[in-house]
Amino acid sequence: MRMWGALALALVAAVAAVACVPLPAAAQMLGSDAEACLAGEGPAVRVAVEGLKDRSGEIKVELYPANDDDFLKDDRDLIKEGKVFRRVRAPTPAWGPVILCIRVPRPGRYALLVTHNRDGRNKFNMWQDGAGLIGNVKLGRSRPKVAMAEIDVPAGIASATVIVQYMRGLSGFGPVWPEK
Repeated sequence: MRMWGALALALVAAVAAVACVPLPAAAQMLGSDAEACLAGEGPAVRVAVEGLKDRSGEIKVELYPANDDDFLKDDRDLIKEGKVFRRVRAPTPAWGPVILCIRVPRPGRYALLVTHNRDGRNKFNMWQDGAGLIGNVKLGRSRPKVAMAEIDVPAGIASATVIVQYMRGLSGFGPVWPEK
Protein backbone atom coordinates (compact mmCIF):
# COMPACT_ATOMS: atom_id res chain seq x y z
CA MET A 1 0.00 0.00 0.00
CA ARG A 2 2.88 2.40 0.79
CA MET A 3 4.11 1.91 -2.77
CA TRP A 4 0.86 3.33 -4.18
CA GLY A 5 1.09 6.38 -1.90
CA ALA A 6 4.66 7.04 -3.02
CA LEU A 7 3.65 6.49 -6.64
CA ALA A 8 0.78 8.96 -6.27
CA LEU A 9 3.09 11.60 -4.75
CA ALA A 10 5.64 11.04 -7.52
CA LEU A 11 2.89 11.45 -10.12
CA VAL A 12 1.68 14.67 -8.47
CA ALA A 13 5.26 15.98 -8.39
CA ALA A 14 5.75 15.10 -12.08
CA VAL A 15 2.50 16.81 -13.09
CA ALA A 16 3.39 19.84 -10.97
CA ALA A 17 6.81 20.03 -12.60
CA VAL A 18 5.34 20.04 -16.09
CA ALA A 19 2.51 22.42 -15.25
CA CYS A 20 4.77 24.69 -13.13
CA VAL A 21 2.30 24.67 -10.27
CA PRO A 22 3.36 24.47 -6.64
CA LEU A 23 4.13 21.03 -5.24
CA PRO A 24 1.96 19.66 -2.45
CA ALA A 25 3.16 20.40 1.08
CA ALA A 26 4.35 16.78 1.50
CA ALA A 27 6.76 17.26 -1.42
CA GLN A 28 9.16 19.83 -0.06
CA MET A 29 11.97 21.05 -2.28
CA LEU A 30 15.45 20.34 -0.90
CA GLY A 31 18.86 21.95 -1.32
CA SER A 32 20.32 25.43 -1.33
CA ASP A 33 18.77 26.25 -4.74
CA ALA A 34 15.23 25.22 -3.72
CA GLU A 35 13.87 28.77 -3.77
CA ALA A 36 14.78 29.11 -7.46
CA CYS A 37 12.61 26.16 -8.47
CA LEU A 38 9.80 27.11 -6.13
CA ALA A 39 9.73 30.62 -7.62
CA GLY A 40 10.07 29.33 -11.19
CA GLU A 41 13.37 31.17 -11.61
CA GLY A 42 15.46 29.40 -14.20
CA PRO A 43 17.48 28.15 -15.63
CA ALA A 44 17.43 25.28 -13.16
CA VAL A 45 16.69 21.56 -12.92
CA ARG A 46 14.15 20.02 -10.54
CA VAL A 47 15.39 16.49 -9.80
CA ALA A 48 13.07 13.87 -8.28
CA VAL A 49 15.19 11.14 -6.68
CA GLU A 50 13.70 7.63 -6.44
CA GLY A 51 14.83 4.13 -5.50
CA LEU A 52 16.69 5.04 -2.31
CA LYS A 53 17.93 2.03 -0.38
CA ASP A 54 17.25 3.83 2.91
CA ARG A 55 16.83 7.33 4.35
CA SER A 56 20.32 7.78 5.82
CA GLY A 57 23.04 10.31 5.00
CA GLU A 58 22.61 12.93 2.30
CA ILE A 59 21.58 13.32 -1.33
CA LYS A 60 23.87 15.21 -3.67
CA VAL A 61 23.24 16.53 -7.19
CA GLU A 62 26.23 17.59 -9.30
CA LEU A 63 26.21 19.51 -12.59
CA TYR A 64 28.98 18.94 -15.15
CA PRO A 65 29.76 20.09 -18.69
CA ALA A 66 28.13 17.71 -21.20
CA ASN A 67 31.31 16.27 -22.70
CA ASP A 68 33.27 13.07 -22.06
CA ASP A 69 36.47 14.86 -21.01
CA ASP A 70 34.84 16.89 -18.22
CA PHE A 71 32.08 14.56 -17.01
CA LEU A 72 32.95 13.27 -13.50
CA LYS A 73 36.22 15.23 -13.51
CA ASP A 74 37.40 16.50 -10.12
CA ASP A 75 35.46 19.63 -9.16
CA ARG A 76 38.63 21.53 -8.21
CA ASP A 77 40.03 20.99 -11.72
CA LEU A 78 36.81 22.09 -13.41
CA ILE A 79 36.59 25.24 -11.31
CA LYS A 80 40.31 26.03 -11.84
CA GLU A 81 39.77 25.69 -15.61
CA GLY A 82 36.72 28.00 -15.48
CA LYS A 83 34.32 25.24 -16.51
CA VAL A 84 30.81 24.60 -15.28
CA PHE A 85 30.49 22.75 -12.01
CA ARG A 86 27.75 23.03 -9.38
CA ARG A 87 26.82 20.90 -6.40
CA VAL A 88 23.72 20.90 -4.21
CA ARG A 89 23.40 18.63 -1.20
CA ALA A 90 20.72 18.04 1.38
CA PRO A 91 20.13 15.63 4.26
CA THR A 92 18.03 12.68 3.12
CA PRO A 93 14.51 13.33 4.44
CA ALA A 94 13.06 10.69 6.77
CA TRP A 95 9.93 10.32 4.60
CA GLY A 96 8.20 11.67 1.50
CA PRO A 97 9.43 12.45 -1.98
CA VAL A 98 13.02 13.55 -2.44
CA ILE A 99 13.13 16.52 -4.80
CA LEU A 100 16.17 18.77 -5.21
CA CYS A 101 16.74 21.87 -7.29
CA ILE A 102 20.02 22.89 -8.90
CA ARG A 103 20.57 26.14 -10.77
CA VAL A 104 22.52 26.15 -14.02
CA PRO A 105 24.53 29.13 -15.32
CA ARG A 106 22.59 29.50 -18.59
CA PRO A 107 20.25 27.48 -20.80
CA GLY A 108 22.00 24.62 -22.56
CA ARG A 109 23.05 20.99 -22.34
CA TYR A 110 24.59 19.67 -19.11
CA ALA A 111 25.30 16.37 -17.39
CA LEU A 112 23.80 15.53 -13.97
CA LEU A 113 24.91 13.01 -11.38
CA VAL A 114 22.93 12.13 -8.24
CA THR A 115 24.61 10.35 -5.35
CA HIS A 116 23.22 8.96 -2.10
CA ASN A 117 26.01 9.36 0.45
CA ARG A 118 24.69 6.89 3.04
CA ASP A 119 27.50 7.11 5.62
CA GLY A 120 27.63 10.92 5.78
CA ARG A 121 31.29 11.16 4.79
CA ASN A 122 32.20 13.28 1.79
CA LYS A 123 33.79 10.42 -0.15
CA PHE A 124 31.94 8.02 -2.46
CA ASN A 125 32.03 4.47 -1.12
CA MET A 126 31.11 2.18 -4.02
CA TRP A 127 30.13 -0.64 -1.65
CA GLN A 128 27.63 1.43 0.35
CA ASP A 129 26.67 4.58 -1.53
CA GLY A 130 24.33 4.90 -4.50
CA ALA A 131 24.49 6.82 -7.77
CA GLY A 132 22.07 7.67 -10.54
CA LEU A 133 21.97 9.44 -13.87
CA ILE A 134 19.24 11.11 -15.92
CA GLY A 135 19.13 8.23 -18.44
CA ASN A 136 18.19 5.72 -15.69
CA VAL A 137 19.96 2.86 -17.49
CA LYS A 138 21.66 0.18 -15.40
CA LEU A 139 25.13 1.46 -14.55
CA GLY A 140 26.78 -1.95 -14.22
CA ARG A 141 30.53 -2.00 -13.56
CA SER A 142 31.91 0.44 -16.10
CA ARG A 143 32.41 4.18 -15.78
CA PRO A 144 29.24 5.93 -16.98
CA LYS A 145 29.29 7.81 -20.29
CA VAL A 146 28.18 11.43 -20.49
CA ALA A 147 25.33 10.47 -22.87
CA MET A 148 23.72 8.63 -19.92
CA ALA A 149 23.61 11.86 -17.88
CA GLU A 150 22.75 14.61 -20.38
CA ILE A 151 19.86 16.99 -19.95
CA ASP A 152 18.79 20.02 -21.98
CA VAL A 153 17.89 22.92 -19.72
CA PRO A 154 15.68 25.72 -21.08
CA ALA A 155 15.50 29.27 -19.73
CA GLY A 156 12.93 28.00 -17.21
CA ILE A 157 12.85 24.89 -15.04
CA ALA A 158 13.67 21.45 -16.47
CA SER A 159 12.43 18.37 -14.62
CA ALA A 160 14.05 14.97 -14.34
CA THR A 161 13.60 11.76 -12.36
CA VAL A 162 16.69 9.82 -11.32
CA ILE A 163 16.58 6.28 -9.94
CA VAL A 164 19.51 5.69 -7.58
CA GLN A 165 21.46 2.46 -8.04
CA TYR A 166 23.67 0.55 -5.62
CA MET A 167 26.40 -2.09 -5.93
CA ARG A 168 24.77 -5.48 -6.47
CA GLY A 169 27.66 -7.93 -6.38
CA LEU A 170 29.55 -8.91 -9.51
CA SER A 171 26.93 -7.42 -11.83
CA GLY A 172 27.83 -3.92 -10.63
CA PHE A 173 25.43 -1.08 -9.94
CA GLY A 174 21.72 -1.58 -10.40
CA PRO A 175 18.44 -0.44 -8.84
CA VAL A 176 17.65 -1.81 -5.40
CA TRP A 177 14.04 -1.27 -4.44
CA PRO A 178 13.67 -1.44 -0.65
CA GLU A 179 11.18 -3.89 0.80
CA LYS A 180 7.87 -2.36 1.80
